[in-house]
Amino acid sequence: MMPPLDLTLASRTPVLDERPLSKRVGLIILATDHTTEVDFQRMVASDRIGVYATRIPYANPVTPENLRAMQPSLTMGAALILPDEPLDVVMYSCTSASVVIGDANIEAAVKTAKPTAAVLTPTAAAVSGLRALGAKRISVLTPYTVETSVPMADYFRSLGFDIARFTCLGLTDDREMARISPAEIVSFAKEATAPDCDALFISCTAVRAAGVAAEIEAATGKPVVTSNLATAWATLRLCGDETARPALGRLMTLAYPGAAP
Repeated sequence: MMPPLDLTLASRTPVLDERPLSKRVGLIILATDHTTEVDFQRMVASDRIGVYATRIPYANPVTPENLRAMQPSLTMGAALILPDEPLDVVMYSCTSASVVIGDANIEAAVKTAKPTAAVLTPTAAAVSGLRALGAKRISVLTPYTVETSVPMADYFRSLGFDIARFTCLGLTDDREMARISPAEIVSFAKEATAPDCDALFISCTAVRAAGVAAEIEAATGKPVVTSNLATAWATLRLCGDETARPALGRLMTLAYPGAAP
């Protein structure tokens, strides 16, 4: 039998910081997502910015109907990220669903749970990024089918962009989209970039395009915006990080319109 141990209560309670980290970023990601958390840990997380993720149900294949089915989960997904504590930014990480559900509807659903947070979608962040680059005539590369890509083409055109070339890879499973190799992304990106475009947008938060954006820019001579690069850029700027990171691409050297101090 072990002898009794005398446990001593400290003479005072600890002094607590207001927050463990000064900025809090919430990610609402698909249950099947392989890429967003990795990209945000690499590009956004630091000893000042914490990145906290929740996952919501999603069923392949990638179709407008399946994408739209995520909308009822958005408020609860946001509420589960550090419950009852405010977040600085909440990002819903699905580009094609952002088109189908609508940026404004996503913002409203998230703000029901996190009313003080800035809400980002990959589509809205991409538009901000393209405009910051001065792009008006764009090329677009998506991993989706034509059916899923048509609403995205309509989205950009409705916001005043001229599409020089739109290329679809025809995949229907976001887990396969995550398995497209970086070398293949570069190869398809070069083919997808029209000579007369101002910039290339590569869609899908599952695609590992953010890691090769600078390489694509060097190969094509055109600025590149990807879903995760755009949301990471916007998140950093909204958290007050204005550091230029040209190794990540031209977008990461620019200011974000409306960024908080």
